[in-house]
Amino acid sequence: MQDRLARVRTEVQAELDRAIAALPPGDLRDAMAYAVQGGKRLRAFLVMESARLHGVSDDAALPVAAAVEALHAYSLVHDDLPAMDDDDLRRGQPTVHVKWTDATAILAGDALQTLAFQLLTDPRIGAADAQVRLVAALAQASGAAGMVWGQALDIAAETAGTPLDLDAITELQGGKTGALIRFAATAGPLIAGDDPVALDRYAVALGLAFQIATTSWT
Repeated sequence: MQDRLARVRTEVQAELDRAIAALPPGDLRDAMAYAVQGGKRLRAFLVMESARLHGVSDDAALPVAAAVEALHAYSLVHDDLPAMDDDDLRRGQPTVHVKWTDATAILAGDALQTLAFQLLTDPRIGAADAQVRLVAALAQASGAAGMVWGQALDIAAETAGTPLDLDAITELQGGKTGALIRFAATAGPLIAGDDPVALDRYAVALGLAFQIATTSWT
C-alpha cells in the first residue's frame, strides 16, 4: 500500500504541476504552484482506489484525484489567512499570504478552486454525464452545505467561546473535513455510474476517524 500511495502522490503532483504550468506566468501562478506542494494526498488516494474498485482506469481517475487536491489546497490557503485561522506556517513552510500577500493568497485560493472544476471536465474521465456527476458532487461537498459550511461552524464556535458537545463537533467535522473525504471515496462509483451508497457510509466513518487522529496529534 505504501508503494501505491507514493505512486499516487507522484502522479497527482505531476498532474497539478502540468495544469498550473499552463497558466499565465506571475505571482498568482507561482502562489498556486507553491500551495499544491506536499501533503498526505489521502483524498487523492481514496479517489484512485475507489476508481479501481469500480473498474475505472488510473488514467481516467487521475484528473479527479488532482481536482480534489486542488480544492483541498484552496481551502488551506484561505484557512491560513489572518481573517480565518491566521497561521504563519503550513507543513513547516511560510503560508501563502506570508510568502506573498493576503490578496495574492485569496486570488490563488480562488483560482485553485476553479482549477478543480476545470480538471473534472478532462476528457480522460470519460462520458459527459460522469463529468457532470463529479462536478455536482464536488460542488456539494465543498460549498455551503459541505466544507465551507463546516468552516463557518468552526469560526462561529470560536467566536462564541462555548465548548461544543459531541453532536455539534461531529456535525462541524462532517462538513469541514468529512465532506471532501466523502467525495473522494465515492468518486469511483460516480465515474462508473454505480451506486455510491456503500462507499459513502465507509467515508463518513473514515472522515471521523481521520479527524480524531489528526486532533490527537496537535
